[in-house]
Amino acid sequence: MGNLCSLFTPPKPVRKRKPITKRQSSIGASSSGSGLNSNRWNNRVRSSSSRRDNKFEDAVIQEHALAAAAVLFRQQNGGGSLPFDRSVSQRYQGSCSKKNQLPRSSSSRSRSSTDPLLQPHQFLNQGVKLDDLETNHFVLIHGGGFGAWCWYKTIALLEEDGFKVTAIDLAGCGINSININGIASLSQYVKPLTDILEKLPIGEKVILVGHDFGGACISYAMEMFPSKISKAVFLAAAMLTNGQSTLDMFSLKAGQNDLMRKAQIFIYTNGNENPPTAIDLDKSLLRDLLFNQSPSKDIALASVSMRSIPFSPVLEKLSLSDANYGSVRRYYIETLEDNAIPMTVQENMINSSPPEKVYRLKGADHAPFFSKPQALHKLLLEIARISST
Repeated sequence: MGNLCSLFTPPKPVRKRKPITKRQSSIGASSSGSGLNSNRWNNRVRSSSSRRDNKFEDAVIQEHALAAAAVLFRQQNGGGSLPFDRSVSQRYQGSCSKKNQLPRSSSSRSRSSTDPLLQPHQFLNQGVKLDDLETNHFVLIHGGGFGAWCWYKTIALLEEDGFKVTAIDLAGCGINSININGIASLSQYVKPLTDILEKLPIGEKVILVGHDFGGACISYAMEMFPSKISKAVFLAAAMLTNGQSTLDMFSLKAGQNDLMRKAQIFIYTNGNENPPTAIDLDKSLLRDLLFNQSPSKDIALASVSMRSIPFSPVLEKLSLSDANYGSVRRYYIETLEDNAIPMTVQENMINSSPPEKVYRLKGADHAPFFSKPQALHKLLLEIARISST
C-alpha cells in the first residue's frame, strides 16, 4: 500500500472534481474534397457506434460488480469456497470445446507480448497433476482500499485450472460491514483471514497471496498459522521484517512519491486533535497512481468499489519469528510500472528480507490482476507447482 507515506501531513480539503471528458484520437483527412466528406461521414458513424458500445459496456461493468458482490456475500454468509461461476470474465464461444476455452477479460485491452502463451488447461498436461501438488487451494488477500472483487480475473483463471480459490474481504473492506474507522488493530483487520485458517482441517494447507497492505496481513497470518500455509506470495506487497510497521517501510522512500502525497486524504473521525482513523485516496488520481497500465473498465470498477484504509493497522509493528514466519516459503512478484510502490521500495524490502525467489511482471502497474492478469496467472501456476522437497 504505497499510500502509507507522509501520513502525518495536515489533511487537505477535498476539491470538487472536474467532469471527465473522453479523448478522441485525430484522424487524417483525405486530400480531395469528396474523400474528406466521406471520411468525416465514416468518422461520425464510427464515433456514434463507439459511444453506444461504451455506454453498453459501462452498464455491463456495473452489473458485473453487483453480481460479484452478491457471490462474495453468499460465500461469507454460507461458508465454503468461492464458486464465482458467474464472474466478470466473459467466456467467448469458439470452435474449441468449453473445457479448453481461455477466459478473457471483458475489457478491450489487446494482448501483450509479455502475456503467457500457455493456455490454462495445458498446465495439467505438463506432467503435473493437481493431486501431486502440496495444495491446490489459493487464498487471495487484497490490498488497502481494495476488496475481494479485485481478484475476479485471477479467480476465473485459477478455477478454470481446477484450483480451489478463496478471495476474502478483510474487515471494513468490500462487502464487509464493519466500520473502517473503528478498526483499532491489525488482528481485528485480518480476522476474516485468521478465521478461515483457524477452521482449516488438520493437515490441510493453502497458498496465501497478499497484495499491497495485504502483505502485512499474510505476514501476521504466517506467524500465527505457519503449519497451515504452504507458500506465501507477496504481490507488490509490504514484506516486512520483525519489529517493522507498514508505515516504517514506506516512509523510507516517502520523498520519492509526490503523487502519493497528493492522493492521500486523511479521515479524522475522532477530531483533528487526534490521529487519523482512516486514509482515503483522491479518486481523480487513481488512474495515475494505481492503474496507469490497467483497462478503463477495471478502473471504473475500482472507482466505485474502493473503500477507506484503516489507519491503526498501518502503524502496528509486526512480531515475526524465524520459527513461525520464517518457516513459510516466501515468493515476491515485482510490478515494474508501479507508481504506488516504486521499484526502489520493492527492492529495498526484498534486500532486507530475501524471499526464496523473485519474479518480475513487465508492464504491470500496482494492480497486476487488472493490467497483467494472464502473466500473473502464469506465475501463480509456476509457484504452485514448485516442489516442497
